[in-house]
Amino acid sequence: MSAPEGGLRVAVAGGGWAGCAAAVELAAGGARVTLIEAARSLGGRARGVAVQGKMLDNGQHILLGAYGETLRLLRLVGIDPGRALLRLPVQMRYPEGREGMDFVAPRWPAPLHLAAALVRAKGLAREDKMALARFTTAARWMGWVLYNDCTVDELLERFDQPARLKRLLWHPLCIAALNTPPQRASAKVFLAVLRDSLGAKRRAASDMLLPRMDMGALFPQAAARFVEGHGGKVLSGVKLTAASPTATGWRLALSGGAEEFDALVLATPATQSATILAPHAPELAAQLSALAYEPIATCYLQYDPSVRLALPFYALLDDPAHGRWGQFAFDRGQLDAGQQGLLAVVISAAAAAAGHDQEDLAGLIAAQLARDLRRPELAAPQWSRVITEKRATFSCTPDLVRPGNETALPGLVLAGDYTASDYPATLETAVQSGVAAAALIRSYDKLPPEKRRLSHTGSAPARPSVS
Repeated sequence: MSAPEGGLRVAVAGGGWAGCAAAVELAAGGARVTLIEAARSLGGRARGVAVQGKMLDNGQHILLGAYGETLRLLRLVGIDPGRALLRLPVQMRYPEGREGMDFVAPRWPAPLHLAAALVRAKGLAREDKMALARFTTAARWMGWVLYNDCTVDELLERFDQPARLKRLLWHPLCIAALNTPPQRASAKVFLAVLRDSLGAKRRAASDMLLPRMDMGALFPQAAARFVEGHGGKVLSGVKLTAASPTATGWRLALSGGAEEFDALVLATPATQSATILAPHAPELAAQLSALAYEPIATCYLQYDPSVRLALPFYALLDDPAHGRWGQFAFDRGQLDAGQQGLLAVVISAAAAAAGHDQEDLAGLIAAQLARDLRRPELAAPQWSRVITEKRATFSCTPDLVRPGNETALPGLVLAGDYTASDYPATLETAVQSGVAAAALIRSYDKLPPEKRRLSHTGSAPARPSVS
């Protein structure tokens, strides 16, 4: 299907999930889209990488049933979520025999599924269960909204959450969702995540979705096919070095030459976007440059194909001071038949782990799995590989001011998981941001051509605002 001849010429710079979402939405609306990515493959911080002859992820991900926009766009580009994702009920399950707990919800209507999970939960004392019930009841009464932000630890103290419950449930959830330690993480954002998962009116929103294919194949590659099928172009290995306003749009300096467009979606990483914006919007550039970041490390361990865990994934008790780094372990063989015997262990908020020797780190994680799962053979994998994304997400701290999608520059909008949202830096945040950026461009396209012209000696024409 080709785009209409008169469609707005839009450049989407950045082929991560936000840029791919913006490109798909714009292409579906009839824009002439050019998606530009500096790397050779699309996906950004959620992409496939080749390791030991296998296509793995640069980081293991869990999606949620509440990721409405992500699931909608998957369907739009031809990916069936029912086949591409393993859907599990919300759970926090530690290996049997350790000092953990076993919390798993039945497939009952909300909120009965969580009540049943709490009653049935193993490893929690009665006072732990009562404290958890008080917290969730109070949060529902508050509408899951916190007007004066604080850290997650301060919030948990305010609601008298026991140390064991924090250790086994709240802290792991916080680190997994916000990728920021609870002593520094925003309680307001944490409650928003709980609102749309544990507190959702539909039980399915709290489900955990594990990708059965690598992250590049799950959405970015399908998005590229969709854009090209709608008359657009996808340029990989092409870097945007500068953008200059013209009388009718934006002139982009690309590694392959210069091109002009009517509008620009800047979906590059915040640091790169700051460089592009600095000559035109110095205050916004400074805001983007000031963002701090948190790493995520994923350790892949390959065993004999006969090795299989009892569950698709486990929570692990981490204790870096005693060589216990792993937080969640995934059996990739239960997701992809071509990855039998492959385990992925995730370390979120991995600043300390990132400075560790990778071979030593993998050895410690293998030893942790062998002890926790009571399977000595896991101490000796056939091979291992640690992949660390040093700027996996921004630090989601209290009262962090995040920029909106719209800028003061006509015809230029931002897309990225760092933009203003109730959510932390998740795939859903990135996709929502791309969709919002596309909506702004579409509103700009509705103006007559003469009103879209920019006067750089005077004021720019006003454009409709889309929230």
